[in-house]
Amino acid sequence: MIRFTIFIFTLLSFQLSAQNYTIEIQLAQAPDKSVQLTYHYLGKIYAADTIKLNADGYGTFSGDSLLPQGLYKILVDKDHHFDFLLGADQQFKLTNATFDGKNAQFDGAPESALFVDYMNFLNNLQQKSAAISQAYKTATDAEKINLSEQRRKLNDEMMEYWEMIREKHPESFLYKFITANYVPALDESTLADSIIQNDSLLLRVRFNYQRQHFWDYFDYTDERYLYTPFYKSKIETWFTKVLYPAYDSVKPYVYNFLADVKPSKRIFQFACAYFLNSSINSNIMGMDALFIDIARDYYFSGEAFWASDESMEQIRENVLFLQDNLIGQTAADLTLESFDGEFIKLHQITAKRTLVVIYEPNCSHCKVFIPQLYKDVYLPNKAKGLEVYAIYSMDDKEEWGDFLTRHNLFEWINVWDEHHSSGFKIKYDARKTPGVYLLDENKQIIGKKMTVEQLQKIIERDLN
Repeated sequence: MIRFTIFIFTLLSFQLSAQNYTIEIQLAQAPDKSVQLTYHYLGKIYAADTIKLNADGYGTFSGDSLLPQGLYKILVDKDHHFDFLLGADQQFKLTNATFDGKNAQFDGAPESALFVDYMNFLNNLQQKSAAISQAYKTATDAEKINLSEQRRKLNDEMMEYWEMIREKHPESFLYKFITANYVPALDESTLADSIIQNDSLLLRVRFNYQRQHFWDYFDYTDERYLYTPFYKSKIETWFTKVLYPAYDSVKPYVYNFLADVKPSKRIFQFACAYFLNSSINSNIMGMDALFIDIARDYYFSGEAFWASDESMEQIRENVLFLQDNLIGQTAADLTLESFDGEFIKLHQITAKRTLVVIYEPNCSHCKVFIPQLYKDVYLPNKAKGLEVYAIYSMDDKEEWGDFLTRHNLFEWINVWDEHHSSGFKIKYDARKTPGVYLLDENKQIIGKKMTVEQLQKIIERDLN
């Protein structure tokens, strides 16, 4: 069963002169039914118009301005609906004897009719492809060669169909829509043998080729793509899988993207908010630096016209807690008191690697993480050049002492800030515990937010 949510949303109209839309519909299977005209927008479905059909299943959607072009849906209920492509022609009649979009007929909307033709063509190709895949399972080697050639011809047939659409209807959205998810494949036959025979070089060439050609058939500055299921998933794939997963590599591409889409307020708003949220929530270490860049350059500058006071307050808080502990920065110095009353300065620790660890004994994760870190990471590496600056984040010395005694954590450096005067909770973002920062011999931050297993591998690599 298909499940989706309809969002009641005021459609921002494109004020294109005085044109309007009039869509007559005739649904033989929906007499006397309420029908919604809905549209896809960034992965969700919104209602644009609602009417009630008469006893013959006839009714008319109308409005005083054109609708944005994109993928729309005629919806009766969750089990009775079908999609169609809405183009520039918005004075037409739509007839459908079923709720299968491939049976829809359009009078007065050539682009919508061509979309139906294409869906039927594509369905035919998919059936042929499925038959080839089934035959391939039991085919001989000679038969597999023939079947592979048949599959190649199907691909050629689809490309020829695309080209026909492009030549006959160059200004339509149809061509852009049907090719939106196509990314050209690298022709490896053009590569030198030295690349083909070297797995790492070949992987790099493939990666670079995909990055360079990912947007070849997708004009991300075209607002019409917002009204399809494609835009959100396309940008997510690009950001998380196509770009090289490192802050320094990602930032130039993201900023170029934002510069390209800036003339479109809708796209700019979505893209800017997407990159902001994705960078702070990324699992890639160091990507929070991109969050700070976007926050400062676009939100604090006033360009993020959509940002509410509440969201701006949250962004400022995140910047405050992240700006002093980014990968590559020199760690903020701290002078904290040990359990025995001695003040110990972080930057005076002489070690090849220093771990700054922030914890509280009642944190469920800390109860497991801290003893495991001590046993599996610190003890095996302390003689090789590892030191740990373990900060108890609360102010109950008895609780602290009980935790240290229970887990026998007295060999590494145990410190606290009884009166919370050092600001370590801001400088090292102690909003969540445990907090972990790996520093090199110069106290530069080279890692953070790592598991015990990750720390084991990194420290073993660095100290052996």
